[in-house]
Amino acid sequence: MSNERKILVTSALPYANGPIHLGHLVEYIQTDIWVRFQKQRGNTCTYVCADDAHGTPIMLKADQMGITPQQLIDKVSEEHQRDFAGFMVNFDNYYSTHSEENREFASLIYTRLRDAGHIAKRTITQAYDPEKEMFLPDRFIKGECPKCGAADQYGDSCEACGATYSPTELKNAYSAVSGAKPIEKDSEHYFFKLENFEEFLQGWVDTHVQSQMKHKLNEWFESGLQQWDISRDAPYWGFEIPDAPGKYFYVWLDAPIGYMASFKNWADKNGVNFDEYWAKDSDAELYHFIGKDIAYFHTLFWPAELHGAGFRTPTGVFCHGFLTVNGQKMSKSRGTFIMAETYLNHLKPEYLRYYFAAKLGSGIDDIDLSLDDFRLRVNADLVNKVVNIASRCAGFIVKKFDGQLADELAEPALYAEAVAAGTSIAEAYEKREYARAMREIMALADKANQYIDAAQPWVLAKQEGMEAQVQACCSMGINLFRVILNYLAPVLPEVAKQGAAFLNIDDQSWDAIQTPLRNHKINKFKPLMQRVEPEQIEKVIEDSKQNLQAAQANAPAKKQSLEPIADEISFDDFAKVDLRVVRIAKAEHVEGADKLLRLTLDLGEGERNVFAGIKSAYAPEELEGKLTVMVANLAPRKMKFGMSEGMVLAAGPGGKDLWILEPHSGAQPGMRIK
Repeated sequence: MSNERKILVTSALPYANGPIHLGHLVEYIQTDIWVRFQKQRGNTCTYVCADDAHGTPIMLKADQMGITPQQLIDKVSEEHQRDFAGFMVNFDNYYSTHSEENREFASLIYTRLRDAGHIAKRTITQAYDPEKEMFLPDRFIKGECPKCGAADQYGDSCEACGATYSPTELKNAYSAVSGAKPIEKDSEHYFFKLENFEEFLQGWVDTHVQSQMKHKLNEWFESGLQQWDISRDAPYWGFEIPDAPGKYFYVWLDAPIGYMASFKNWADKNGVNFDEYWAKDSDAELYHFIGKDIAYFHTLFWPAELHGAGFRTPTGVFCHGFLTVNGQKMSKSRGTFIMAETYLNHLKPEYLRYYFAAKLGSGIDDIDLSLDDFRLRVNADLVNKVVNIASRCAGFIVKKFDGQLADELAEPALYAEAVAAGTSIAEAYEKREYARAMREIMALADKANQYIDAAQPWVLAKQEGMEAQVQACCSMGINLFRVILNYLAPVLPEVAKQGAAFLNIDDQSWDAIQTPLRNHKINKFKPLMQRVEPEQIEKVIEDSKQNLQAAQANAPAKKQSLEPIADEISFDDFAKVDLRVVRIAKAEHVEGADKLLRLTLDLGEGERNVFAGIKSAYAPEELEGKLTVMVANLAPRKMKFGMSEGMVLAAGPGGKDLWILEPHSGAQPGMRIK
């Protein structure tokens, strides 16, 4: 195996203000599998990550908790590293963006961009909290939508009608931090001239990004790349801009630079030349694994920053989709918003590693964790197929032959077939087509079990003079188990380690299986995996609900909103609202709208076209065919994107935590709700 490839791999930096949950783990498990595979192949592969430790939310949360931001990020970092280790995510270096290395690189990149003419300065007007004496990010301002009047909307967009606007347009605006009415205040800000890199980026995107992402990126190119505000005003938890006292780098400026900082920290400790990986002429490979929701930063801003500052750009940016549980968004009330720690209290981490691998492809599609399917698949594939091969053969070899395998393979052609399958399986791992790899590995497990079924060592063992045949067929089964275990090692590292102890082998490199185990002594077999029982799943769900209740009980009391209650209406007014069950016949994205989906609603006697601000919570394909509830007698309203002929009802705090109302299964389109 050639050692020529030098690979640096990163995952997105988890934000340092909350715990790791199963949705996060899709990314880190996916990355870890790929890194372990590269190392198993003999490549030099380094995996670095860090906590994303800057920004207003961290500053405010620390203030709310009565601790310093440094104390908060230290505490969260410890929890994050504990949870990642629990799921066998094996970073070569885990660091923090609040580091001296990151400060130096952020300053270096900024000054190089500035000196090359890629930084602009101009005065902007922003909302300012007079009580907290701080400028307010858009998401920390709330009020009434200036377009439709919906209450409690964020400062940049309305989740009711999908309108976008500036915070200064909000009616009855208030600070989500203090409740005070914001005032307008001017401030000089620094901007990265992204448009200077349009030609470079179009060429780069064409060869370094998944095809599914190119369409979205092309939309941004078509609308024109905009200058990016990279500064924030004091008070701010982050790094001060070198030539601008009281101005700080926006968190998204120094977050990806954290990849460089974490690697530099590791390189210095291990005697590795940083420039071999990050210089413009580097022959090393650099890959980022990220969620599709942060593609904009990693596929436009990040490569432009690197290119403009004289560093190399990524070899590839691999985006992935989100996690649903039982076909729906993770839900705290249903107990499916599962924290990493809660899962590990009841289930082995490798169950989830395998299940994710069996679902993951190289695209950006969401994956679903069906808890029933999870239990059945782990039991069927890992326990009944893979581990079963060893357990069926090991006892005969240890008891009858003192652990000694036969001198020759009983079926050399079958072994050769299993080894040859490694070419296709390796290709699937390399391309991140883990689901295909798992299918091909399980097909080998099926063949191994079929071979043992046909050989029937348990029958032969009872017949006189058949000892050699028993040793031969069981030795063959053990060798096939070894091949399969080797292929699964990136996914099941601890099982592979325990399996190696049973097989009495040291080498689990990818090519080690080229030589079968002949006249080799194995150790006594110990069960490598146990079945997942329904009760374990139930405990995870129950504990997730209890964790939510505990968090709610311990949470500090929220300030009452200073937003005025709307004018009272009479019961007669309310009775005029005609609520109808509708079927969502069609759902589609609205070009140019960040939060809006266009819904075609079937009322049973005709269809209505409605725009709904629920894009942050639902993909269109999740909605089609669902029943929901609409206000059927709302006067049509002309919007920027067309005529909206009603309103669907949804509830929740907003963002991803937003749910359309779903009537009972017996409801029919057109049915009135009274």
